[in-house]
Amino acid sequence: MRKYSTAIIAGTVVTTLLVACSAFARDHSALNGTWTLIPAKSDFAGQSVVQTGTVTIGDRDGIIIVQRNFVYAGATETFFYHDITDAENNATIHTGKDLKSKTRWDHDVLKVTTTQSGAITLESYTLAADGDMIVSVERPEHKPITLVFQRK
Repeated sequence: MRKYSTAIIAGTVVTTLLVACSAFARDHSALNGTWTLIPAKSDFAGQSVVQTGTVTIGDRDGIIIVQRNFVYAGATETFFYHDITDAENNATIHTGKDLKSKTRWDHDVLKVTTTQSGAITLESYTLAADGDMIVSVERPEHKPITLVFQRK
């Protein structure tokens, strides 16, 4: 009787863990909020270093909003990017004649694909085990960069 009870309990624990893990993986709101760049932890791969930056992620009724503000080393202006897309309907936002942006979830990774003048940039947003947000950026003819952010 005891072996049977232990097997049932072990099976229940495994099932509970699987349900909890898959619920966490689907909790896309974990990235919501304002994040501040940590330049010292980031890898710019020889490209222009971002001096300061913030990323704000939010969702409202299935619409994912990603706002990015960056100041680059030597730059006298702030670069501001704002992407909005309807994740549920997988819409693409067109800004100007040659710029379009699409935001979507790929399991627990938020991906922003931006096409400008035929060049595609892919940003992947993930939550690290230590609570930092990691952003991988892949651009044509550039080495990939990794940006690390902490919650503000």
